[in-house]
Amino acid sequence: MATKQTTHYEAPDNAARAVQAVADHQAEADDMLGEKMVLNMGPSHPATHGVLRLILELDGEVISKATPDVGFLHRGDEKIAENMQYNQFVPYTDRLDYLAPLANNVAYACAVEKLMGWELPERGQAVRVIACELARISSHMLGVGVCAMDVGAMTVFLYTFNEREKIYNLCEQLTGARFTTSYTRIGGQTRDLPDGFIEQLTTFLDECEPLVEEVATLLDKNKIFMNRMCDIGHISKEDAISYGLTGPNLRASGVARDLRKDNPYLGYEQYDFDVPIADEGDCYARYQIRLEEIRQSIRILRQAIVSLPDGPINIIDPKSTLPEKERVLMSMEELIHHFIVTTQGIDAPKGEVYFGHENPKGELGFYIHSKGGGVPHRLKIRSPSFINLSICPELLKGTMVSDVPAILGSLDFVMGECDR
Repeated sequence: MATKQTTHYEAPDNAARAVQAVADHQAEADDMLGEKMVLNMGPSHPATHGVLRLILELDGEVISKATPDVGFLHRGDEKIAENMQYNQFVPYTDRLDYLAPLANNVAYACAVEKLMGWELPERGQAVRVIACELARISSHMLGVGVCAMDVGAMTVFLYTFNEREKIYNLCEQLTGARFTTSYTRIGGQTRDLPDGFIEQLTTFLDECEPLVEEVATLLDKNKIFMNRMCDIGHISKEDAISYGLTGPNLRASGVARDLRKDNPYLGYEQYDFDVPIADEGDCYARYQIRLEEIRQSIRILRQAIVSLPDGPINIIDPKSTLPEKERVLMSMEELIHHFIVTTQGIDAPKGEVYFGHENPKGELGFYIHSKGGGVPHRLKIRSPSFINLSICPELLKGTMVSDVPAILGSLDFVMGECDR
């Protein structure tokens, strides 16, 4: 017996369709009434700390999308390095993080010396430590001062900028230049510490310590400063690691990574200092980390002064280092030797090396691929500012426009290094 089959179907849910239609209509109305605005912040703007352009998509005063546009300062430093001798590239490193040129000089020289298999005498290493920690104090003084000024604390900027000028006076004595120092050479430095330098350095440290505490007094419990910085620009530990952040920005998110401790160089393992970390990961934490790092740098410098050894500051390698100027002027053989080293450069072996240096902004790394001779076949620079800025699209999304200066100031980047 045949059975009658019936077709089953679901009746349309008119109520659900009506709700969806209302939602679609409301969304369309919202788009018509509240269109998002695209705002360019920079590339010439005080809050961008250089030629950084931020393309901000705004929903009212809330940022719905942020796109950093970098490259306005791009000079092709890496390609320049591949067309000149190793020592000739030293002045170009000044122009990377131009707020800490001494640290850049040391980082590059250490990378090439790693390729050569050289190790500086103890005094040469101590002199470089002094140079690096002075650069760290100088950079952090400006970073803290400018960040404070961005959120309205003008007095702090004047204090920190004055201390930075004192460091420039020391740099002028040490290197002959205040800003673009070009202090190192592959295998050492251009000159030893001048007479009276240690005494003036000690005087500076004695004056700098109470000023750091004065800055902390002005800012740490300042209600306006805390409202602008606390719980703003939060970076979680996981995000900091996944984006490759380094330096104070990483340590402010709870990651205790410092190359001076984790991968010691220049005898840093002999110095007693702490690596400050914070767990909050906000703008206020990044400010506090930098202020504490100034204290630790002062601590390192005092130890370097006390334990400063005697002896040479440069390696002894007649085939690769320049003879003393007095001997060049008095001896034909020394003049010929000077000419050969100057024109042909050092004879580097074949190989590949990478050296990471704990710069004020983070890990400044140099990768060198050598095929022998006095010119690198390839040279790549890991600039911490470029890496640190990569988190901006994630970090700025959902914040207010007024929070942008505080966030950018707390990241403390420099565009010369970012663009290279």
